[in-house]
Amino acid sequence: MRLLARSVLLHERDLLIVQLVVIFKNMIEDRITRNEKQKLAKVVVVTSGKGGVGKTTTSAAFAAGLAIRGYKTVVIDFDVGLRNLDLIMGCERRVVYDLLNVIHGEGSLNQALIKDKRVSNLFILPASQTRDKDALSMEGVGEVISTLQESFDYIICDSPAGIEKGAMTAMYFADEALVVTNPEISSVRDSDRIIGMLASKTRRAEQELSPVKEHLVITRYDPIRVNKGDMLSADDVQEILAISFLGVVPESKSVLAASNSGIPVTLTKDSDAGEAYFDMVDRFLGKDRPFRFMDAPKRSLLSRLFRTQ
Repeated sequence: MRLLARSVLLHERDLLIVQLVVIFKNMIEDRITRNEKQKLAKVVVVTSGKGGVGKTTTSAAFAAGLAIRGYKTVVIDFDVGLRNLDLIMGCERRVVYDLLNVIHGEGSLNQALIKDKRVSNLFILPASQTRDKDALSMEGVGEVISTLQESFDYIICDSPAGIEKGAMTAMYFADEALVVTNPEISSVRDSDRIIGMLASKTRRAEQELSPVKEHLVITRYDPIRVNKGDMLSADDVQEILAISFLGVVPESKSVLAASNSGIPVTLTKDSDAGEAYFDMVDRFLGKDRPFRFMDAPKRSLLSRLFRTQ
């Protein structure tokens, strides 16, 4: 009887050990699953109500900057019918399939993605040049983004101007937003409208999740004109929009030269605009960087005497 009782106790102990091992294994698997979910790519929309403020330039420069910093990044063009991102990225001749082809099952996502030849972990998903924005579907875009989130660190959405379907679709899935504005009142007012939409018309707003994290980017900034009163100061813009300030991009000939050459300005040498974008990328990633390009250069004694700049 004692031997039988001892055998039963040993068996129960073994069963308990097995149960504990199973429980511990499940806990580890659950933790791994949660960590994997936390590693899903962040979706960042580059947006502004006004056209011509530098959204596509910012999208290309910011995506290239993230990739250079070691993050696998894809940038998506949402300007259906008027695509330009492929030109800025220098891959216009490599476009075979586009975002709408993927959404409508006319090509796979892998076929549509274009790998940048200069930065190994940078990819582009172009927009359609021939279709209308009405061909975009929220469900289709959601499926594309969900698939990309499994293999990328950042998804940059290059939004068209305005508040029509393309812009609304670009911002809907955003976790964070770069609000791009010029330092002039009409551009700032349009950006303020976009900030309101980010707070009310996105997936995070509809599902009552934490709000889209907004960052202010001021482009074409000229401190000399600011001092003359011809342009709003960065402080003025920050006071009006009241969102996190990422930095300014100075008015620079290198931006136009890079765009015409099909090169993101962050990949050019000796560019003040490229340096400004890198500063913003680093601030976005949580690094401390001094704000540059916000003050006019000091004039020498001779230039002040002769009133030359």
